[in-house]
Amino acid sequence: MIQIGRKAKKASAILANCSTAAKNTALSEVANSLRAAESEIIEANRKDMEAARAKGLDIAMLDRLELNSGRIAAMAKGLEDIAKLDDPVGKVLADWSRPSGLNISRVAVPLGVIGIIYESRPNVTADAGALCLKSGNAAILRGGSESFYSSAVIVKCLHEGLQKAGLPADAIQLVPTTDRAAVGIMLTMSEYIDVIIPRGGKGLCKRIQDESKIPTLQHLDGNCHTYVHKSADKNMAVKVIYNAKMRRTGICGATESLVIDEAVAEDILPQICNSLLAQNCQIRGDIAAQKIDGRIAAASDDDWGAEYLDSIISVKLVKNIDEAIDFVNKHSSHHTDAIIASDNDAAAEFLNRVDSAIVMQNTSTQFADGGEFGMGAEIGIATGRLHARGPVGVEQLTTYKYIVKSDGAVRG
Repeated sequence: MIQIGRKAKKASAILANCSTAAKNTALSEVANSLRAAESEIIEANRKDMEAARAKGLDIAMLDRLELNSGRIAAMAKGLEDIAKLDDPVGKVLADWSRPSGLNISRVAVPLGVIGIIYESRPNVTADAGALCLKSGNAAILRGGSESFYSSAVIVKCLHEGLQKAGLPADAIQLVPTTDRAAVGIMLTMSEYIDVIIPRGGKGLCKRIQDESKIPTLQHLDGNCHTYVHKSADKNMAVKVIYNAKMRRTGICGATESLVIDEAVAEDILPQICNSLLAQNCQIRGDIAAQKIDGRIAAASDDDWGAEYLDSIISVKLVKNIDEAIDFVNKHSSHHTDAIIASDNDAAAEFLNRVDSAIVMQNTSTQFADGGEFGMGAEIGIATGRLHARGPVGVEQLTTYKYIVKSDGAVRG
């Protein structure tokens, strides 16, 4: 692990000062390598899937783990999209002059070496490596044991792209062991790693919070809410909620909790239930929701804070927008929360008062994704307040320094 850290530190100094053209060439070559290695990636993923099924992983984890031709093509396109983004390194964020004769600029620079610790999803290997490369950072990737074989082939493609662009392969390294002790060592390597980014379940994130000696960007769970305001268009509400819950139930942007104004619940809730139940989604609700539709099972207190990652949704009826906002702020994981409303004043109140990284109006929460935001890809959705919040893309993987110039200024 120390050797990996030393190599990463050395590579980061090269990446921080390499040209945009070299980084973009590397990304394009990686995309080509991924497409060329499709059969090899699928075969490696088959081994991972077989092992995951034998371990009894749930449906959500299996969905995150699986790779196919479409997902590999999307990975490759994601890298090409990242190549098209503006290079954040060297961007002048602000500049001003002082009466003392100083000319001061605040300029974006890479974070340095980023350690990414993640579970299950092998596409994170490509996304994280590419985002770090574009932002001039070296990356140490510690993927989950579930995706070990898939990630190894993807990293081989990343190395091919780096080398074809004349950049060091050590800029992106995969921890070559599934031993959990490697994570513990990474969390103490403050001499070599500048930031740790976890991407996984509560257990992983809690361990990193408790043990890390290195600053972290937390990607916590996604208990996302959709609130149906009394002004909501009924057809829109049914359509958006169905997509927000059922498009992919195992992603962190899936709506897990539905909040509805009592004034429209009798009209809207049965249609929402029809839509979800047609796809075998289990609906759990409070007493008021159960009285409106007998197909709704009783919710427990634990349901309000649950990230199901499955075909399950909770339903809470509220008297008004104030009660809705209070409920969302209390139970949300501060990832993504949405309002369905035609009343723009009510929507503005919700968007301003809900304390989450992403807030939406009349939009499926499944759009909580760096690629959908035009960032090419993301390492995760940061739910804290420092140093980034929301989708973590190339700009969020930079910090800044001050460049000060003068014509021989001296301080009196």
